Amino acid sequence: MPAISTTSLESAHHRFESSSTASDDHDDSPIELHDVSHSSSPNRTPSESRSSEDSDGFVEIAEPKKEAHVGVDSWAQNNGSMNGKVWSRGDASASSRLCEKSSYKVEEYPDAPWYTSVLVCFSYAVMIILSKFADWLRKKGYFKVPKAQEHYRQKDFAPLKGGFESLYLDNLYRIACDVMNRPLASVPGAIMTLRDRTTYNHGWQFVYTGTTSEVLNMGSYNYLGFSSNSGPCADAAAKAITADGLATCATRHEFGMTKIQHNLEKYVAEYLGTESALCFPMGFGTNSMNIPCLVEKGCLILSDELNHASLVLGCRMSGASIKVFKHNNAKDLERQIRNAIVAGQPKSGKPYKKIMIIVEGIYSMEGTIVHLPDIIAVKKKYGAYLFLDEAHSVGALGPSGKGVVEYWGCDPADVDIMMGTLTKSFAAAGGYIAGRKRTIEHIRAKSQGCCYGTTMSAPVIAQVSSSMQIMLGHDGTDEGSIRTQRLARNTRYFRQRLRNMGFLIYGHDDSPVIPLMTFFVTKVVCFGRETLKRNLGVVSVGAPATPLTKSRARFCISASHTKEQLDKALEIVSEIGDVTRTKYGRVNNTEIVAY
Repeated sequence: MPAISTTSLESAHHRFESSSTASDDHDDSPIELHDVSHSSSPNRTPSESRSSEDSDGFVEIAEPKKEAHVGVDSWAQNNGSMNGKVWSRGDASASSRLCEKSSYKVEEYPDAPWYTSVLVCFSYAVMIILSKFADWLRKKGYFKVPKAQEHYRQKDFAPLKGGFESLYLDNLYRIACDVMNRPLASVPGAIMTLRDRTTYNHGWQFVYTGTTSEVLNMGSYNYLGFSSNSGPCADAAAKAITADGLATCATRHEFGMTKIQHNLEKYVAEYLGTESALCFPMGFGTNSMNIPCLVEKGCLILSDELNHASLVLGCRMSGASIKVFKHNNAKDLERQIRNAIVAGQPKSGKPYKKIMIIVEGIYSMEGTIVHLPDIIAVKKKYGAYLFLDEAHSVGALGPSGKGVVEYWGCDPADVDIMMGTLTKSFAAAGGYIAGRKRTIEHIRAKSQGCCYGTTMSAPVIAQVSSSMQIMLGHDGTDEGSIRTQRLARNTRYFRQRLRNMGFLIYGHDDSPVIPLMTFFVTKVVCFGRETLKRNLGVVSVGAPATPLTKSRARFCISASHTKEQLDKALEIVSEIGDVTRTKYGRVNNTEIVAY
């Protein structure tokens, strides 16, 4: 088939549209491209399943109503979604309405004052100049430091490291690494124990003091509060060790598949509302090992600019062409797809075999929630596949914690590949891939993770199975619903209180990932040290996890946090905000935020 020219763009659209009627199922081979618009709800009309188009053929992305931040009592009044769906609760009580969507704003990136941005750049310039001078002094032998160095006989070899990365690690990161990689001595529950350590040579080496400290944990991904060494999940994991041991010592294809993992995969499929699912022992590998078996050379990947490193690695390993679109921007995504269809494959100009869109449910450094209805509308219009990474959103969003698909009221069949981790909300390890049975069977046969990776450990499977059955209500209680409601309440309460204190907060109201912007890397390091002195554990984040000029302290809210713990954390954060002068927003002392 010849390449698509600019003048034949409309015919290309017709080709993608008509391809949906040619088959009732996806062909899971990485060769053919099929539209999946048939997977939408059968009760929808074509006009309901697709956004309206403007005169240029672009999907019209409706602008949400701009609303001021309000108290917790009015969350249920702001639960409208841009695709016209709401979580209707009828006459339910206020507590049962906690999981309804709050108002969704397109842009949730408040900017710092212009002079703050200038000062951040200036501070980095000073630190880099001093770092270069320090490197020169060490190279000349004026300073002796206990760092790993190449042998003097190998000085003519190609350096193992160098450039800005080496400069950053040996200087900026080193003096701040006391706020990173803190060793735990307990389970990461609401209260956790840290091993105390100190350094006597400015961060080159650390030694343990032999003491421990109890801190309020606001940094772990324990969204549903299942991280515990007691209770039904811990008991099930302990029993699994006795019954099934610790490891299968084999791959899935070679005597490694177990009955308990088969049952776990059925629970995952039931929980997500999909036909089938596969589970893997590592979340990072779930992305990096499975994307290459879904797309290949001659295919096109559209990736959000803030996608996780595991997604980036998987895309690169696939050999497909990669185009990056602006974060959570469906219009830019469609523009990229249109341009790619016009241009065709690089060099040859042939049409792409397959187009795959890759997004996340909640972005772990921004706290933003993907606007899934708009992404699905673009996906359907151009016959693309959709890969959704729900590492941070499964368990954390939706009335029953089923993730961003349930949160937006979308049809799970509209998402071709649903990926998530079992590390966070379910307090275990590993990841899953869920979707149509035919797709899962293709992955089962072709994925490197299935061919070469071992199956999950029995106690890990037991932990996930037990927690997931609680969320499904199979334990005969409403504990799962209680946890999702408490997480929603804690999230909105903590976010709104931080805003009222005058902090600049990234992300959407329903996201339990809450980045507090400090912008200065020096301030975020100070923030981390001062919170630890007051027995509060937070995550201090800087480059390369964020842009150089957008350092931040990140809070992760859990269903296990009590209001008293949240209030204590807020009191500490407000005090440190005054010390570090990081309250860049507008203070609102008049509004009382209900819990």
